[in-house]
Amino acid sequence: MTPASAEAPYERTDRTTPTRHAERAAYDRESVHSVLDSEYLCHLGFVREGAPVVLPTLFARVGERLYLHGSTGSRPLRDGGTPEGLPVCVTVTQVNGLVLARSAFHHSLNYRSVVVHGTAVQVRDEAEKAAALDTLVDSVVPGRSADSRPANAKESAATAVLRVDLAEVSAKVREGGPNDDAEDLALPFWSGVVPVSRTYGAPVPADDLTAGTPVPEYLAALR
Repeated sequence: MTPASAEAPYERTDRTTPTRHAERAAYDRESVHSVLDSEYLCHLGFVREGAPVVLPTLFARVGERLYLHGSTGSRPLRDGGTPEGLPVCVTVTQVNGLVLARSAFHHSLNYRSVVVHGTAVQVRDEAEKAAALDTLVDSVVPGRSADSRPANAKESAATAVLRVDLAEVSAKVREGGPNDDAEDLALPFWSGVVPVSRTYGAPVPADDLTAGTPVPEYLAALR
């Protein structure tokens, strides 16, 4: 499959069509990109020696591509360097609320998620690799790549970057309150949504930080 055009939604496939609550799925670029751009941790799934493996790792989106990084010695990074690449499934999830119903069965979560199916290949071009690593740093703390030493030759040689094209991809969203059964509405149990959001604490300086080094403005912006 080839990446979607800038205007068209992503093509729906059997693998990107949910078997439950298909009405919650979305294939438009705005929905997919908004989830990917709001997070920096994904789960990378692949098959190793006939068994499934799922690893958490950092990622960043650049256009119609995802970039993931890791050690050159790790199995997925090595397999991604083969001519055929590594078949993968990348998932990203953002939890926005705890949905508490009157019955245990109808408890749920409000969330936004994206699932990407594709082939991961190792980035060989040094300029693309350097740009991807800067983007990975900035996906966690915007502005940080310009305020830190870039990787030297030894560090770059020990780091691999995988690229996955956004072609077979979908988003899925659950919003709103609990779906209590009519016969449960009179039960004396609290029902509703507990909002969930990510917060950051005050930056804690390193023990060996030079005295008087100011806290960067971009860290203050995280709060």
